[in-house]
Amino acid sequence: MPYPQIKRRQSGFTLIEIAIVLVIIGLLLGGILKGQELINSARVKNLASDFRNVPVFIYGYQDKFKSLPGDDSEAVAHVGTGSVTPGAGDGDGVIEGTWDSGTAAVPTEAFLFWQHVRLAGLAPGPTALTAPDYQQRNAVGGFIGVQGGAPFTGMSGTYFICSGNILGRFAKQLDTQLDDGNTATGSLMVGTTLPTAIATTSIVDATPYIVCMGI
Repeated sequence: MPYPQIKRRQSGFTLIEIAIVLVIIGLLLGGILKGQELINSARVKNLASDFRNVPVFIYGYQDKFKSLPGDDSEAVAHVGTGSVTPGAGDGDGVIEGTWDSGTAAVPTEAFLFWQHVRLAGLAPGPTALTAPDYQQRNAVGGFIGVQGGAPFTGMSGTYFICSGNILGRFAKQLDTQLDDGNTATGSLMVGTTLPTAIATTSIVDATPYIVCMGI
């Protein structure tokens, strides 16, 4: 006598279930990528604001005191005795020293720039040169500063804003927003070391660079 056949339920996922899981994974990945894109866009926007704010500080100080911040030989009279380092600015109309130079012991005019604009009420931040957070930082934590001479070969301008530790992918977007889209030409240039700028096609997204803009 034949044995009765027993129906066995097949284990595993159906095609519909697998399709639903794949759709959910796709939506999650899309959301993560979109979120990262928004974060990166916000960082570039903040970095661009860092560059745009510096001319406001310079022209605001000149408008109030007819002098350049950092270079102002009358800074004590202009922004307050006892709170400013006297005699360091020579008043020759040039911000001397490189954008990242100077110390509390040996302050350059580029280093004093931030003290002057802060004491003038134009920028936030500590005014004591010895403060651990005295040196101005950009939106990604790198130093930002000003100098009078062109940092990159072929760059033109009266004053030059430089900012460090900016990843290549942000540097390229900054050049598109603020200049001509070519990181080796125009008023904004990018490089790993001064004074040689690097073309956009050679910029590596994950490598940190120095970005400078002439105004």
